Parts: sequence; C-alpha cells; structure tokens
Amino acid sequence: MSEFELDARIARDSDLVTALDLCQLRIQNDSRWPWLVMVPQRSGLTEIFDLSPAEQALLSVEVNRVAAALKTVTGATKINVGALGNIVRQLHVHVIARFEGDPNWPGPIWGFGQSVTYEEQQKQDFLNKLVEALS
Repeated sequence: MSEFELDARIARDSDLVTALDLCQLRIQNDSRWPWLVMVPQRSGLTEIFDLSPAEQALLSVEVNRVAAALKTVTGATKINVGALGNIVRQLHVHVIARFEGDPNWPGPIWGFGQSVTYEEQQKQDFLNKLVEALS
C-alpha cells in the first residue's frame, strides 16, 4: 500500500487540528460555520466501503465523537455530517455545526457565497475548546 497523501485541495482549504486513530481532523478555513473535515489516513480511497469493516467501524466512532464534541462546544441547532466527494475524490467526511439564522440556513453550505477567513485568535479559541471536548 502506498503512503497516505492528503489531497492538495483539502490541504489548501483546511488546517490540521489533530490526528485521531484513523483520521486527520481538520478545520475548514471558513468561519461562517464551525466546519470540520475528517480524512481517513489511508491511500487511494474514495468511498467509505473502501475501508475494511474494522476501519468503517472506527470511522463511525470517530465521526460520532467529533460531532458530539462540536455540538457541545457550539450549542448548534443541528450537526450535519456528509461524505460527498463529487469534486475532491479522496475519502473525507464533513462535520458542520449549523444554527437557525446562519448564512443560508436551512439550505446547504456548499457553493454558498464566499468563504470568510477566521481571525487567528477566534480560530485558536474555538480549537482549544474543541480539543478539550475531545479529551
């Protein structure tokens, strides 16, 4: 098996938060929504069913853990979880906190408006709370 390599678009649009057992946990560089991306550190995968059954179970555990921590930290109305991959084929899962009244509520976030970069202190404060909630 070849060495894991992160898709250049994911690398460009997000920053590493931490490495979990299976996934890289990344924050999307768009402050309009608390938006995390989880990338299984396995090469050449595009679909969840490409993972072994044990890795599928671990992905589910990690996604649920991250989603619960995100809900705790943000108090979100709804946590959206999706593995789309129509443009970026590398297997990755989006975990997004949504709030009534957020930009484009209740519609989808993909392709809506222009991203808004985090202020560094705002991002660090959020990530500190998130990492604590994951502990």
